Amino acid sequence: MERGDHKPLLDESSSWSYQDNNALVEEGDTLHYRSRKKPFSWKAPAIVLGFEFLESIAYAGISLNLVVYLADVLHGTTASNAANVDTWNGTTFLAPVLGAFLADTYLGKYKTIAISVILYLLGMLTITLSAMIPSLQPASCKGISCPAATEFQYAVFFIALYLIAIGTGGVKSALMPLGADQYDETNPDEAQKKQSFFSLFFVAVNLGVFIAGTVVVWIQQNIAWGLGFGISLACLVVATVGFFVGTPTYRVQMPTGSPLKSVVRVLIVAFKKRNLELPKDSALLYEGEMGSGTVWQHKLDHTDGFRFLDKAAVMAVPYSTDLSPATPWLSCTVTQVEEVKILLRMVPIWLTCIFYSASMCQTVTTFLQQGVQMNSTIGSLSIPAASLSSIEVIFMMIFVVIQDQIIIPICRKRFQNPSGLTQLQRMGIGRFLVIFSMAAAAGIETWRLSAYKDNKRLSILWQVPQFLILAWSDVFCGIALLEFFYGEAPESMRSLCSAFSFLAISLGYYLNSFVVTFVAGITKSVDGMGWLPADLNMGHLDYYFWLWAGISAINFVVFVALSWNYTHKKVVLK
Repeated sequence: MERGDHKPLLDESSSWSYQDNNALVEEGDTLHYRSRKKPFSWKAPAIVLGFEFLESIAYAGISLNLVVYLADVLHGTTASNAANVDTWNGTTFLAPVLGAFLADTYLGKYKTIAISVILYLLGMLTITLSAMIPSLQPASCKGISCPAATEFQYAVFFIALYLIAIGTGGVKSALMPLGADQYDETNPDEAQKKQSFFSLFFVAVNLGVFIAGTVVVWIQQNIAWGLGFGISLACLVVATVGFFVGTPTYRVQMPTGSPLKSVVRVLIVAFKKRNLELPKDSALLYEGEMGSGTVWQHKLDHTDGFRFLDKAAVMAVPYSTDLSPATPWLSCTVTQVEEVKILLRMVPIWLTCIFYSASMCQTVTTFLQQGVQMNSTIGSLSIPAASLSSIEVIFMMIFVVIQDQIIIPICRKRFQNPSGLTQLQRMGIGRFLVIFSMAAAAGIETWRLSAYKDNKRLSILWQVPQFLILAWSDVFCGIALLEFFYGEAPESMRSLCSAFSFLAISLGYYLNSFVVTFVAGITKSVDGMGWLPADLNMGHLDYYFWLWAGISAINFVVFVALSWNYTHKKVVLK
Protein backbone atom coordinates (compact mmCIF):
# COMPACT_ATOMS: atom_id res chain seq x y z
CA MET A 1 0.00 0.00 0.00
CA GLU A 2 1.36 3.44 -0.88
CA ARG A 3 0.78 6.40 1.32
CA GLY A 4 -1.36 9.04 -0.35
CA ASP A 5 -3.70 6.51 -1.99
CA HIS A 6 -6.72 8.74 -1.65
CA LYS A 7 -8.84 11.21 -3.54
CA PRO A 8 -7.54 14.79 -3.15
CA LEU A 9 -9.88 17.44 -1.83
CA LEU A 10 -8.82 20.00 -4.41
CA ASP A 11 -7.45 19.59 -7.90
CA GLU A 12 -3.86 20.56 -8.62
CA SER A 13 -4.74 23.99 -9.96
CA SER A 14 -6.68 25.07 -6.91
CA SER A 15 -4.13 25.63 -4.17
CA TRP A 16 -4.87 29.36 -4.32
CA SER A 17 -8.07 31.22 -3.60
CA TYR A 18 -8.87 34.66 -4.96
CA GLN A 19 -10.84 37.76 -4.13
CA ASP A 20 -12.59 37.68 -7.49
CA ASN A 21 -15.24 35.38 -9.00
CA ASN A 22 -13.10 32.26 -8.77
CA ALA A 23 -15.39 30.63 -6.22
CA LEU A 24 -14.75 27.42 -4.31
CA VAL A 25 -17.39 24.92 -5.38
CA GLU A 26 -18.26 21.35 -4.39
CA GLU A 27 -18.92 18.56 -6.83
CA GLY A 28 -19.65 15.26 -5.14
CA ASP A 29 -17.02 14.87 -2.43
CA THR A 30 -14.42 17.01 -4.22
CA LEU A 31 -13.78 20.72 -3.68
CA HIS A 32 -12.10 22.81 -6.35
CA TYR A 33 -11.94 26.29 -7.85
CA ARG A 34 -13.51 27.13 -11.16
CA SER A 35 -10.37 28.55 -12.74
CA ARG A 36 -6.70 27.73 -12.91
CA LYS A 37 -4.11 29.12 -10.52
CA LYS A 38 -3.72 32.86 -10.93
CA PRO A 39 -0.48 33.60 -12.83
CA PHE A 40 2.37 35.37 -11.07
CA SER A 41 2.31 39.15 -11.26
CA TRP A 42 5.25 41.31 -10.13
CA LYS A 43 2.74 44.02 -9.19
CA ALA A 44 1.51 42.09 -6.12
CA PRO A 45 4.85 41.80 -4.27
CA ALA A 46 5.77 45.32 -5.41
CA ILE A 47 2.63 46.68 -3.73
CA VAL A 48 3.43 44.71 -0.57
CA LEU A 49 6.98 46.14 -0.50
CA GLY A 50 5.69 49.67 -1.06
CA PHE A 51 3.12 49.17 1.70
CA GLU A 52 5.80 47.98 4.12
CA PHE A 53 8.09 50.92 3.31
CA LEU A 54 5.36 53.50 3.93
CA GLU A 55 4.01 51.65 6.99
CA SER A 56 7.52 51.53 8.43
CA ILE A 57 7.79 55.32 8.13
CA ALA A 58 4.37 55.70 9.76
CA TYR A 59 5.13 53.39 12.68
CA ALA A 60 8.68 54.63 13.31
CA GLY A 61 7.41 58.21 13.11
CA ILE A 62 5.43 57.45 16.28
CA SER A 63 7.67 54.99 18.12
CA LEU A 64 11.10 56.63 17.76
CA ASN A 65 10.10 59.88 19.43
CA LEU A 66 7.33 58.70 21.73
CA VAL A 67 9.22 59.17 25.00
CA VAL A 68 10.11 62.74 23.98
CA TYR A 69 6.46 63.57 23.19
CA LEU A 70 5.30 62.21 26.54
CA ALA A 71 7.88 64.36 28.33
CA ASP A 72 7.79 67.60 26.32
CA VAL A 73 4.11 67.77 25.38
CA LEU A 74 2.15 65.73 27.93
CA HIS A 75 4.59 66.59 30.76
CA GLY A 76 4.73 63.06 32.18
CA THR A 77 7.31 62.06 34.77
CA THR A 78 10.49 60.22 33.76
CA ALA A 79 9.37 56.99 35.45
CA SER A 80 5.84 57.04 34.02
CA ASN A 81 7.09 57.87 30.54
CA ALA A 82 9.53 54.93 30.58
CA ALA A 83 6.84 52.59 31.90
CA ASN A 84 4.31 53.72 29.30
CA VAL A 85 6.76 53.33 26.42
CA ASP A 86 7.88 49.88 27.60
CA THR A 87 4.29 48.70 27.99
CA TRP A 88 3.33 49.98 24.57
CA ASN A 89 6.39 48.42 22.92
CA GLY A 90 5.61 45.11 24.59
CA THR A 91 2.05 45.24 23.28
CA THR A 92 3.26 46.17 19.81
CA PHE A 93 5.60 43.19 19.57
CA LEU A 94 3.09 40.75 21.07
CA ALA A 95 0.15 41.87 18.90
CA PRO A 96 1.52 40.17 15.74
CA VAL A 97 1.19 36.78 17.44
CA LEU A 98 -2.56 37.32 17.96
CA GLY A 99 -2.91 38.76 14.45
CA ALA A 100 -1.09 35.79 12.97
CA PHE A 101 -3.35 33.34 14.80
CA LEU A 102 -6.44 35.08 13.41
CA ALA A 103 -4.92 35.18 9.93
CA ASP A 104 -4.11 31.46 9.88
CA THR A 105 -7.27 30.31 11.60
CA TYR A 106 -10.24 32.48 10.67
CA LEU A 107 -9.66 35.58 8.55
CA GLY A 108 -6.83 34.81 6.16
CA LYS A 109 -3.91 37.16 5.56
CA TYR A 110 -5.73 39.56 3.24
CA LYS A 111 -8.69 40.17 5.56
CA THR A 112 -6.42 40.44 8.60
CA ILE A 113 -4.47 43.25 6.90
CA ALA A 114 -7.65 44.94 5.66
CA ILE A 115 -9.24 45.04 9.11
CA SER A 116 -6.02 45.91 10.94
CA VAL A 117 -5.13 48.79 8.66
CA ILE A 118 -8.51 50.42 9.32
CA LEU A 119 -7.82 50.36 13.08
CA TYR A 120 -4.31 51.57 12.32
CA LEU A 121 -5.63 54.55 10.33
CA LEU A 122 -8.11 55.41 13.07
CA GLY A 123 -5.31 55.42 15.64
CA MET A 124 -3.02 57.52 13.43
CA LEU A 125 -5.79 60.04 12.73
CA THR A 126 -6.63 60.35 16.42
CA ILE A 127 -3.03 60.79 17.53
CA THR A 128 -2.48 63.43 14.83
CA LEU A 129 -5.56 65.36 15.94
CA SER A 130 -4.47 65.08 19.58
CA ALA A 131 -1.24 66.88 18.65
CA MET A 132 -3.05 69.59 16.66
CA ILE A 133 -6.11 70.44 18.75
CA PRO A 134 -5.14 72.69 21.71
CA SER A 135 -7.83 71.29 24.03
CA LEU A 136 -6.26 67.82 23.75
CA GLN A 137 -2.89 69.04 25.05
CA PRO A 138 -1.84 70.63 28.35
CA ALA A 139 -0.67 74.22 28.26
CA SER A 140 2.81 74.64 26.78
CA CYS A 141 5.46 75.70 29.28
CA LYS A 142 9.05 75.19 30.32
CA GLY A 143 10.58 74.00 33.54
CA ILE A 144 9.71 71.42 36.15
CA SER A 145 6.40 72.97 37.25
CA CYS A 146 4.52 72.24 34.00
CA PRO A 147 1.03 70.84 34.59
CA ALA A 148 0.58 67.22 33.51
CA ALA A 149 -2.06 66.30 30.95
CA THR A 150 -5.59 65.73 32.22
CA GLU A 151 -7.10 62.27 32.39
CA PHE A 152 -9.15 63.03 29.28
CA GLN A 153 -6.09 64.19 27.33
CA TYR A 154 -4.18 61.09 28.38
CA ALA A 155 -7.15 58.87 27.53
CA VAL A 156 -7.45 60.22 23.99
CA PHE A 157 -3.73 59.87 23.36
CA PHE A 158 -3.41 56.35 24.73
CA ILE A 159 -6.54 55.08 23.01
CA ALA A 160 -4.96 56.25 19.76
CA LEU A 161 -1.62 54.75 20.72
CA TYR A 162 -3.04 51.30 21.43
CA LEU A 163 -5.17 51.33 18.28
CA ILE A 164 -1.87 51.83 16.46
CA ALA A 165 -0.30 48.93 18.40
CA ILE A 166 -3.17 46.59 17.50
CA GLY A 167 -3.27 47.81 13.89
CA THR A 168 0.44 47.48 13.25
CA GLY A 169 0.41 44.08 14.96
CA GLY A 170 -2.18 42.78 12.51
CA VAL A 171 -0.37 44.27 9.54
CA LYS A 172 3.07 42.99 10.55
CA SER A 173 1.74 39.50 11.20
CA ALA A 174 0.23 39.01 7.75
CA LEU A 175 1.88 41.41 5.28
CA MET A 176 5.20 39.60 4.81
CA PRO A 177 3.54 36.14 4.53
CA LEU A 178 1.04 37.58 2.02
CA GLY A 179 3.92 38.90 -0.08
CA ALA A 180 5.73 35.57 0.08
CA ASP A 181 2.51 33.75 -0.88
CA GLN A 182 2.68 35.45 -4.28
CA TYR A 183 5.52 33.08 -5.22
CA ASP A 184 4.84 29.42 -5.97
CA GLU A 185 7.56 27.52 -4.10
CA THR A 186 7.13 24.54 -6.46
CA ASN A 187 8.23 26.75 -9.37
CA PRO A 188 12.07 27.05 -9.36
CA ASP A 189 12.03 30.48 -11.02
CA GLU A 190 9.48 31.90 -8.59
CA ALA A 191 11.23 30.25 -5.63
CA GLN A 192 14.44 32.10 -6.53
CA LYS A 193 12.54 35.38 -6.86
CA LYS A 194 11.03 34.82 -3.42
CA GLN A 195 14.51 34.83 -1.88
CA SER A 196 15.04 38.32 -3.31
CA PHE A 197 11.63 39.36 -1.97
CA PHE A 198 12.72 38.68 1.62
CA SER A 199 15.84 40.80 1.09
CA LEU A 200 13.82 43.66 -0.37
CA PHE A 201 11.29 43.41 2.46
CA PHE A 202 14.17 43.75 4.94
CA VAL A 203 15.42 46.82 3.07
CA ALA A 204 11.92 48.36 2.99
CA VAL A 205 11.59 48.06 6.78
CA ASN A 206 14.97 49.60 7.51
CA LEU A 207 14.74 52.31 4.87
CA GLY A 208 11.42 53.41 6.38
CA VAL A 209 12.95 53.53 9.86
CA PHE A 210 15.90 55.55 8.52
CA ILE A 211 13.65 58.18 6.87
CA ALA A 212 11.45 58.43 9.96
CA GLY A 213 14.47 58.71 12.24
CA THR A 214 16.04 61.51 10.24
CA VAL A 215 13.27 63.50 8.51
CA VAL A 216 10.05 62.88 10.45
CA VAL A 217 11.66 63.09 13.91
CA TRP A 218 13.40 66.35 12.99
CA ILE A 219 10.10 67.87 11.80
CA GLN A 220 8.36 66.82 15.02
CA GLN A 221 10.90 68.47 17.28
CA ASN A 222 11.80 71.51 15.18
CA ILE A 223 8.58 72.47 13.36
CA ALA A 224 5.44 70.88 14.81
CA TRP A 225 4.44 67.56 16.34
CA GLY A 226 1.15 67.65 14.51
CA LEU A 227 2.91 67.98 11.16
CA GLY A 228 5.26 65.10 11.97
CA PHE A 229 2.38 62.83 12.98
CA GLY A 230 0.46 64.04 9.92
CA ILE A 231 3.28 62.86 7.64
CA SER A 232 3.08 59.42 9.26
CA LEU A 233 -0.68 59.42 8.74
CA ALA A 234 -0.29 60.45 5.08
CA CYS A 235 2.19 57.61 4.47
CA LEU A 236 -0.25 55.10 5.90
CA VAL A 237 -3.15 56.49 3.84
CA VAL A 238 -1.14 56.10 0.62
CA ALA A 239 -0.10 52.59 1.64
CA THR A 240 -3.71 51.62 2.38
CA VAL A 241 -5.05 52.96 -0.90
CA GLY A 242 -2.34 51.12 -2.83
CA PHE A 243 -3.06 47.90 -0.94
CA PHE A 244 -6.77 47.90 -1.78
CA VAL A 245 -6.19 49.00 -5.39
CA GLY A 246 -3.89 46.00 -5.85
CA THR A 247 -6.49 43.50 -4.61
CA PRO A 248 -7.18 41.89 -8.04
CA THR A 249 -3.50 40.99 -8.46
CA TYR A 250 -3.03 39.04 -5.21
CA ARG A 251 -2.84 35.31 -4.80
CA VAL A 252 -4.75 34.86 -1.55
CA GLN A 253 -4.72 31.60 0.35
CA MET A 254 -7.72 30.66 2.45
CA PRO A 255 -7.44 30.03 6.22
CA THR A 256 -7.51 26.35 7.12
CA GLY A 257 -9.03 26.44 10.59
CA SER A 258 -7.29 26.36 13.93
CA PRO A 259 -3.77 24.93 13.51
CA LEU A 260 -3.48 24.48 17.27
CA LYS A 261 -6.42 22.07 17.21
CA SER A 262 -4.52 19.85 14.80
CA VAL A 263 -1.44 19.95 17.03
CA VAL A 264 -3.44 18.98 20.12
CA ARG A 265 -5.13 16.18 18.16
CA VAL A 266 -1.81 14.63 17.16
CA LEU A 267 -0.51 14.71 20.74
CA ILE A 268 -3.70 13.17 22.15
CA VAL A 269 -4.00 10.47 19.47
CA ALA A 270 -0.31 9.58 19.81
CA PHE A 271 -0.84 9.19 23.56
CA LYS A 272 -3.93 7.00 23.03
CA LYS A 273 -1.95 4.75 20.68
CA ARG A 274 1.24 4.72 22.77
CA ASN A 275 1.13 0.94 23.20
CA LEU A 276 0.90 0.19 19.47
CA GLU A 277 3.93 -0.92 17.48
CA LEU A 278 5.14 1.17 14.60
CA PRO A 279 5.36 -0.50 11.18
CA LYS A 280 8.87 -0.96 9.81
CA ASP A 281 7.76 0.61 6.51
CA SER A 282 6.64 4.24 7.01
CA ALA A 283 4.56 3.92 3.80
CA LEU A 284 2.08 1.94 5.87
CA LEU A 285 1.29 4.97 8.00
CA TYR A 286 -2.01 6.61 7.22
CA GLU A 287 -2.21 9.56 4.84
CA GLY A 288 -5.83 10.12 3.88
CA GLU A 289 -7.92 13.14 3.10
CA MET A 290 -7.33 16.15 5.30
CA GLY A 291 -10.95 16.17 6.34
CA SER A 292 -14.27 17.25 4.90
CA GLY A 293 -14.34 20.89 3.91
CA THR A 294 -10.64 21.47 4.61
CA VAL A 295 -8.72 23.59 2.13
CA TRP A 296 -6.11 21.50 0.30
CA GLN A 297 -2.47 21.73 1.32
CA HIS A 298 0.71 20.11 0.11
CA LYS A 299 1.27 16.77 1.79
CA LEU A 300 4.43 16.28 3.86
CA ASP A 301 6.67 13.25 3.54
CA HIS A 302 7.57 11.19 6.58
CA THR A 303 10.77 12.11 8.43
CA ASP A 304 12.71 10.32 11.15
CA GLY A 305 12.80 11.71 14.65
CA PHE A 306 10.07 12.10 17.26
CA ARG A 307 8.99 8.58 16.33
CA PHE A 308 6.52 8.42 19.21
CA LEU A 309 4.33 10.88 17.30
CA ASP A 310 4.14 8.51 14.32
CA LYS A 311 1.84 6.30 16.36
CA ALA A 312 -0.90 8.86 15.76
CA ALA A 313 -0.87 7.75 12.08
CA VAL A 314 -0.81 4.00 12.72
CA MET A 315 -3.73 2.15 11.12
CA ALA A 316 -4.96 -0.48 13.57
CA VAL A 317 -8.25 -1.77 14.91
CA PRO A 318 -10.11 -0.43 16.88
CA TYR A 319 -8.75 2.91 15.72
CA SER A 320 -10.64 4.14 12.67
CA THR A 321 -8.92 5.87 9.79
CA ASP A 322 -12.09 7.83 9.15
CA LEU A 323 -11.50 11.54 9.77
CA SER A 324 -15.18 12.39 9.76
CA PRO A 325 -16.54 14.60 12.56
CA ALA A 326 -17.72 11.44 14.38
CA THR A 327 -14.15 10.18 14.96
CA PRO A 328 -11.82 13.18 14.70
CA TRP A 329 -9.71 12.20 17.70
CA LEU A 330 -8.89 8.63 16.69
CA SER A 331 -6.81 9.10 13.55
CA CYS A 332 -4.24 11.53 12.16
CA THR A 333 -2.49 11.76 8.83
CA VAL A 334 1.27 11.69 8.32
CA THR A 335 1.06 15.33 7.21
CA GLN A 336 -0.58 16.33 10.48
CA VAL A 337 2.07 14.43 12.44
CA GLU A 338 4.87 16.03 10.42
CA GLU A 339 3.48 19.50 11.14
CA VAL A 340 3.88 18.88 14.85
CA LYS A 341 7.41 17.57 14.26
CA ILE A 342 8.23 20.78 12.39
CA LEU A 343 7.15 22.88 15.35
CA LEU A 344 9.17 20.78 17.79
CA ARG A 345 12.27 21.17 15.60
CA MET A 346 11.78 24.92 15.19
CA VAL A 347 11.40 25.73 18.90
CA PRO A 348 15.10 25.23 19.85
CA ILE A 349 16.18 27.33 16.84
CA TRP A 350 13.70 30.00 17.93
CA LEU A 351 15.12 30.03 21.47
CA THR A 352 18.56 30.92 20.10
CA CYS A 353 16.88 33.82 18.27
CA ILE A 354 15.92 35.33 21.64
CA PHE A 355 19.55 35.46 22.76
CA TYR A 356 20.62 36.83 19.38
CA SER A 357 17.93 39.54 19.59
CA ALA A 358 19.09 40.44 23.11
CA SER A 359 22.62 41.01 21.83
CA MET A 360 21.26 43.21 19.04
CA CYS A 361 19.42 45.29 21.66
CA GLN A 362 22.78 46.76 22.71
CA THR A 363 22.49 49.28 19.84
CA VAL A 364 19.71 51.18 21.64
CA THR A 365 21.06 50.73 25.16
CA THR A 366 24.73 50.21 25.99
CA PHE A 367 26.09 51.26 22.58
CA LEU A 368 24.19 54.52 22.98
CA GLN A 369 25.41 55.01 26.55
CA GLN A 370 28.97 54.35 25.41
CA GLY A 371 28.64 56.90 22.61
CA VAL A 372 27.38 59.61 25.00
CA GLN A 373 30.70 59.38 26.89
CA MET A 374 32.74 59.91 23.72
CA ASN A 375 33.73 63.01 21.78
CA SER A 376 30.90 63.56 19.30
CA THR A 377 32.41 66.66 17.63
CA ILE A 378 33.83 66.09 14.15
CA GLY A 379 35.28 69.38 12.98
CA SER A 380 32.41 71.86 13.35
CA LEU A 381 29.78 69.10 13.24
CA SER A 382 28.31 67.50 16.34
CA ILE A 383 27.09 63.92 15.86
CA PRO A 384 24.49 62.73 18.40
CA ALA A 385 25.21 59.24 19.72
CA ALA A 386 21.82 58.03 18.47
CA SER A 387 22.74 58.97 14.90
CA LEU A 388 25.06 55.99 14.60
CA SER A 389 21.96 53.79 14.55
CA SER A 390 21.01 55.54 11.31
CA ILE A 391 24.50 54.85 9.98
CA GLU A 392 23.93 51.20 10.83
CA VAL A 393 20.80 51.22 8.64
CA ILE A 394 22.85 52.61 5.74
CA PHE A 395 25.40 49.84 6.22
CA MET A 396 22.63 47.24 6.25
CA MET A 397 21.18 48.41 2.94
CA ILE A 398 24.65 48.37 1.36
CA PHE A 399 25.31 44.87 2.66
CA VAL A 400 21.95 43.64 1.34
CA VAL A 401 23.03 44.64 -2.18
CA ILE A 402 26.46 43.02 -1.68
CA GLN A 403 24.87 39.84 -0.38
CA ASP A 404 22.27 39.54 -3.16
CA GLN A 405 24.46 40.64 -6.05
CA ILE A 406 27.87 39.22 -5.11
CA ILE A 407 27.92 36.73 -2.23
CA ILE A 408 24.81 34.67 -3.10
CA PRO A 409 25.62 34.31 -6.86
CA ILE A 410 29.16 33.19 -6.02
CA CYS A 411 27.85 30.65 -3.49
CA ARG A 412 25.30 29.35 -6.03
CA LYS A 413 28.11 28.47 -8.42
CA ARG A 414 30.44 27.20 -5.72
CA PHE A 415 27.98 24.95 -3.86
CA GLN A 416 25.56 24.21 -6.73
CA ASN A 417 22.72 25.37 -4.49
CA PRO A 418 19.92 27.53 -5.99
CA SER A 419 19.75 29.58 -2.77
CA GLY A 420 23.53 30.00 -2.50
CA LEU A 421 23.72 29.63 1.25
CA THR A 422 20.99 27.88 3.20
CA GLN A 423 18.87 29.81 5.66
CA LEU A 424 20.54 28.10 8.62
CA GLN A 425 24.02 28.83 7.24
CA ARG A 426 23.22 32.53 6.92
CA MET A 427 21.68 32.61 10.39
CA GLY A 428 24.84 30.96 11.70
CA ILE A 429 27.08 33.55 10.02
CA GLY A 430 24.98 36.31 11.58
CA ARG A 431 25.33 34.78 15.03
CA PHE A 432 29.09 34.38 14.49
CA LEU A 433 29.56 38.02 13.46
CA VAL A 434 27.71 39.41 16.48
CA ILE A 435 30.45 37.93 18.69
CA PHE A 436 33.01 40.20 17.01
CA SER A 437 30.72 43.21 17.29
CA MET A 438 30.50 42.74 21.07
CA ALA A 439 34.27 42.13 21.23
CA ALA A 440 34.93 45.32 19.21
CA ALA A 441 32.68 47.30 21.58
CA ALA A 442 34.57 45.86 24.55
CA GLY A 443 37.95 46.77 23.06
CA ILE A 444 36.83 50.32 22.26
CA GLU A 445 35.44 50.73 25.79
CA THR A 446 38.73 49.60 27.34
CA TRP A 447 40.55 52.13 25.16
CA ARG A 448 38.00 54.84 26.04
CA LEU A 449 38.46 54.27 29.79
CA SER A 450 42.24 54.40 29.38
CA ALA A 451 41.94 57.67 27.46
CA TYR A 452 39.65 59.10 30.13
CA LYS A 453 42.29 58.48 32.78
CA ASP A 454 44.65 60.60 30.62
CA ASN A 455 42.00 63.38 30.44
CA LYS A 456 41.21 62.60 26.81
CA ARG A 457 37.93 61.74 25.07
CA LEU A 458 37.91 59.14 22.34
CA SER A 459 36.16 60.10 19.09
CA ILE A 460 32.68 58.63 18.61
CA LEU A 461 33.74 57.51 15.13
CA TRP A 462 35.60 54.62 16.79
CA GLN A 463 32.16 53.10 17.38
CA VAL A 464 31.62 52.70 13.65
CA PRO A 465 33.34 49.26 13.39
CA GLN A 466 31.04 47.67 15.99
CA PHE A 467 27.97 49.09 14.23
CA LEU A 468 29.32 47.96 10.85
CA ILE A 469 29.86 44.37 12.01
CA LEU A 470 26.44 44.33 13.67
CA ALA A 471 24.81 45.59 10.48
CA TRP A 472 26.46 42.80 8.49
CA SER A 473 25.30 40.31 11.10
CA ASP A 474 21.73 41.60 10.88
CA VAL A 475 21.68 41.30 7.10
CA PHE A 476 22.78 37.67 7.19
CA CYS A 477 20.60 36.64 10.11
CA GLY A 478 17.61 38.99 9.79
CA ILE A 479 16.70 38.10 6.22
CA ALA A 480 17.34 34.38 6.73
CA LEU A 481 15.17 34.49 9.84
CA LEU A 482 12.20 35.76 7.80
CA GLU A 483 12.75 33.05 5.18
CA PHE A 484 13.23 30.28 7.72
CA PHE A 485 10.10 30.81 9.79
CA TYR A 486 7.97 31.27 6.67
CA GLY A 487 9.49 28.46 4.61
CA GLU A 488 9.72 25.81 7.34
CA ALA A 489 6.33 26.53 8.89
CA PRO A 490 3.36 24.29 8.12
CA GLU A 491 1.20 25.96 5.49
CA SER A 492 -1.62 26.39 7.99
CA MET A 493 0.67 28.24 10.42
CA ARG A 494 2.83 30.47 8.24
CA SER A 495 1.58 33.77 9.63
CA LEU A 496 1.83 32.48 13.19
CA CYS A 497 5.35 31.14 12.77
CA SER A 498 6.47 34.30 10.97
CA ALA A 499 5.19 36.31 13.94
CA PHE A 500 7.54 34.33 16.20
CA SER A 501 10.38 36.53 14.95
CA PHE A 502 8.60 39.54 16.50
CA LEU A 503 8.06 37.58 19.69
CA ALA A 504 11.78 36.74 19.77
CA ILE A 505 12.59 40.46 19.54
CA SER A 506 10.15 41.22 22.35
CA LEU A 507 11.61 38.52 24.60
CA GLY A 508 15.10 39.66 23.61
CA TYR A 509 14.36 43.11 25.06
CA TYR A 510 13.08 41.51 28.26
CA LEU A 511 16.13 39.26 28.48
CA ASN A 512 18.47 42.19 27.94
CA SER A 513 16.69 44.15 30.66
CA PHE A 514 17.04 41.21 33.05
CA VAL A 515 20.75 40.75 32.32
CA VAL A 516 21.48 44.46 32.78
CA THR A 517 19.64 44.57 36.10
CA PHE A 518 21.20 41.32 37.32
CA VAL A 519 24.76 42.27 36.37
CA ALA A 520 24.44 45.77 37.83
CA GLY A 521 23.16 44.37 41.12
CA ILE A 522 25.68 41.53 41.44
CA THR A 523 28.75 43.59 40.52
CA LYS A 524 27.66 46.49 42.72
CA SER A 525 27.44 44.20 45.72
CA VAL A 526 31.06 43.14 45.11
CA ASP A 527 32.92 46.45 44.80
CA GLY A 528 30.32 49.12 45.58
CA MET A 529 30.40 50.73 42.12
CA GLY A 530 29.74 47.78 39.84
CA TRP A 531 30.26 47.48 36.11
CA LEU A 532 27.38 49.80 35.22
CA PRO A 533 27.29 52.80 37.58
CA ALA A 534 25.54 56.08 36.73
CA ASP A 535 28.95 57.46 35.70
CA LEU A 536 30.29 54.93 33.21
CA ASN A 537 33.76 56.40 33.57
CA MET A 538 33.84 54.84 37.04
CA GLY A 539 32.59 51.44 35.85
CA HIS A 540 33.51 48.63 33.49
CA LEU A 541 31.14 48.62 30.55
CA ASP A 542 33.90 46.77 28.69
CA TYR A 543 33.42 43.79 31.02
CA TYR A 544 29.71 43.84 30.23
CA PHE A 545 30.43 43.78 26.49
CA TRP A 546 32.81 40.85 27.01
CA LEU A 547 30.00 39.09 28.89
CA TRP A 548 27.73 39.49 25.88
CA ALA A 549 30.51 38.33 23.57
CA GLY A 550 30.67 35.17 25.67
CA ILE A 551 26.90 34.72 25.70
CA SER A 552 26.84 35.21 21.92
CA ALA A 553 29.65 32.67 21.47
CA ILE A 554 27.77 30.05 23.51
CA ASN A 555 24.60 30.84 21.60
CA PHE A 556 26.47 30.36 18.31
CA VAL A 557 27.84 26.96 19.39
CA VAL A 558 24.38 25.81 20.50
CA PHE A 559 22.88 27.03 17.21
CA VAL A 560 25.50 25.17 15.15
CA ALA A 561 24.76 21.96 17.06
CA LEU A 562 21.02 22.38 16.55
CA SER A 563 21.27 23.29 12.87
CA TRP A 564 23.74 20.46 12.17
CA ASN A 565 21.07 17.93 13.17
CA TYR A 566 18.08 19.89 11.89
CA THR A 567 15.73 17.99 9.58
CA HIS A 568 13.97 20.17 7.03
CA LYS A 569 10.38 19.52 6.09
CA LYS A 570 9.83 17.43 2.97
CA VAL A 571 6.94 18.39 0.71
CA VAL A 572 5.40 15.65 -1.44
CA LEU A 573 5.20 17.01 -4.98
CA LYS A 574 2.84 15.53 -7.54
